[in-house]
Amino acid sequence: MISFIRRYWKYLTCALIVLVTLVLGIFYYQYNNSVSTPPVKKLSLTKEKEEVNTVFVDVKGAVNAPGVYELDDGKRVIDVINLAGGLREDADTINLNLSKKLADEAYIVIYTKEEIYNYKKNNQSNSKIECASFECVCPDKNNDACIVNDDKKTSNAKKEESVTVENKSISINNATKEELMNLPGIGESKADAIIKYRQENGNFKTLEEIKNVSGIGDALYEKIKDNVVL
Repeated sequence: MISFIRRYWKYLTCALIVLVTLVLGIFYYQYNNSVSTPPVKKLSLTKEKEEVNTVFVDVKGAVNAPGVYELDDGKRVIDVINLAGGLREDADTINLNLSKKLADEAYIVIYTKEEIYNYKKNNQSNSKIECASFECVCPDKNNDACIVNDDKKTSNAKKEESVTVENKSISINNATKEELMNLPGIGESKADAIIKYRQENGNFKTLEEIKNVSGIGDALYEKIKDNVVL
């Protein structure tokens, strides 16, 4: 062994130098990469995620998985339908606007073909048709996915614009159902809910207490707060 080392010591020395150089080079490369790569991208993605607004939507009816879903702000009716497992085979969306943008606390109902048929059958004789076709009439006025024809949009716009100084003093403790329905965004069902809350809990102590009423969230409160008093 000693004679072997003495005979080939030059070759062994060169091989050792090459091996040490290679190991040092690998460690140097890894060290430089770990030091010179700051986690900027990760922080940026975290920041972007924090800035994304979301909305909660209640979807019911002829979908495969009804329920309340959280979506990014700006999504549309078709997006929440897909999130709810898609449409059932008996679904009928002819009276719905699937491209409508979703708002927070939106309430979406997907009707069945039988429900649409029964609605048309029961209302043909006593309902005035204001749409281009009868199918665009929605059985549930509270369904936020329903198609609203131009006449209704114009009527609603005029209704909101006609809120006068007198309407601004509507008392949420004393107003009648009809008076409450003059407020922007307050329809028949929400007016009934306000009156029911008064009957069960007594008069409102503050204006913000009206947000405890079913169907009235922050967005709707901001819409009516300047038009109401206790």
